[in-house]
Amino acid sequence: MKMIIGDKFVSASDHTTLSVTNPYDNSILDTVPHASKDDVDSAVSYALQAQKKWKKVPVYQRVELAMKFLELVQKYKEELAETLTRESGKNITEARNEINNIFTAWPAFCEKAKHLYGTVIPNGMERGHDSNLVLTKREPVGVVACIIPFNFPCNLFNQKVAPAILSGNAAIIKPASDNPLTVCRLAALLREAGFPAGIVQVVTGRGSTTGTYLCEHKDVHAISLTGSSSVGISVARSAADTLKKTALELGGNDAFIVLEDADLDLAVQEAVQARFYNAGQICCAPKRFLIHRSLYSRFLDETVKRVSALKSGNPLDDQTQVSTLISEKAAIEVEKQINLTIEQGGRLLLGGKRTGAFLEPSVIADVPASADILHNMEVFGPVMPVAPFDTEDEAAALANDSVYGLGGSVFTRNLTSAARFTDELECGCVVVNGSSYFRSFEMPFGGWKQSGLGTEGVYSTFDELTNIKCIALKGIVR
Repeated sequence: MKMIIGDKFVSASDHTTLSVTNPYDNSILDTVPHASKDDVDSAVSYALQAQKKWKKVPVYQRVELAMKFLELVQKYKEELAETLTRESGKNITEARNEINNIFTAWPAFCEKAKHLYGTVIPNGMERGHDSNLVLTKREPVGVVACIIPFNFPCNLFNQKVAPAILSGNAAIIKPASDNPLTVCRLAALLREAGFPAGIVQVVTGRGSTTGTYLCEHKDVHAISLTGSSSVGISVARSAADTLKKTALELGGNDAFIVLEDADLDLAVQEAVQARFYNAGQICCAPKRFLIHRSLYSRFLDETVKRVSALKSGNPLDDQTQVSTLISEKAAIEVEKQINLTIEQGGRLLLGGKRTGAFLEPSVIADVPASADILHNMEVFGPVMPVAPFDTEDEAAALANDSVYGLGGSVFTRNLTSAARFTDELECGCVVVNGSSYFRSFEMPFGGWKQSGLGTEGVYSTFDELTNIKCIALKGIVR
């Protein structure tokens, strides 16, 4: 598969490539170019020129092109889902769900784009401005680098690319190097739908090289990135050199708190569904399970029963619930984290064994409060560490003792307790009687602390990818 630069599908200028491998059976699916600095320069140059014309295209015409894109996705949606499964290890049911999300996200961003109205500051609002009128409008920032992660590439393609181009920007997409094929195909469908050359481009390659070139480029005006906190911090540093706008959705270690009056069946159901979806590779999934001591044993028993019943296997099988991680390298890292947690005092109740990129769904009980996994060690895999607590103060303090602040959840029937935790948890979203694996396209999604900067979603992404312009009509009111 090739990159899109300008109006052509191209190889890397130095002809280097990367292999894309199916993590389930290690077969080679395809190759993609490993873009050089010259390739990135070319893409940015095309984007700069194309965006000057694109920003003048009426919003309704941009929306019409987006609707043509949706027609093409509808035509190829099963092919897209199967490609996503093969390159990611994501089971086919989850892959189909992710492709279907395109039909929710794009119409929502289209409607928002058609309602990006300005405001008016009337005359006489402050002394000395009796005859002055100020209008505001939003204008595109210019060239936007859209850095897509491996875990939900299509969902994040929606969140970044749709608002970027609908608001008049040019988007340069950098997909994850492990699974770039579905994103490349979606970008090609945007071109087929009629989006002009230079408005949607794709550069493929490693984040450490191609991604760095793109984010550091002086003529890229904004960066929308989803990735690890360490990568986000590095990108923020490089963006500071030219004061690029940045929207950074980063890592998380969300606390899942079950109080003594909670609906235990609901808590167990939510815990298992959220933690093992996509083989645990979800930034906003709960990753620290804090259970009141009075419910602790029952929670463990019911959780082990449910997790044991999860079906593993070929991700293309409709019956498979848990499949591989994105790569064997990723699975080895999670295996190390499991072993460290056991060394630090945790007790393995279930799972823990790895075969290639597959890691058994794992439950670790009696994790001491001092263990890394309950603080700053994010585990991106199917692992559930569980610890008891005695008081609400203890649970809140442990939940907040982390560099991360993406999301959190609390289970209780007591509205007072619920209100307390929604106030005290230091994170971007708190879910009551549900897991933190809660994200709609409409909501402003983002984290505190090292979980990110800014938010994205229909509610807020256009604010991140546009600039406010004031138009002052001095002396117009007589």
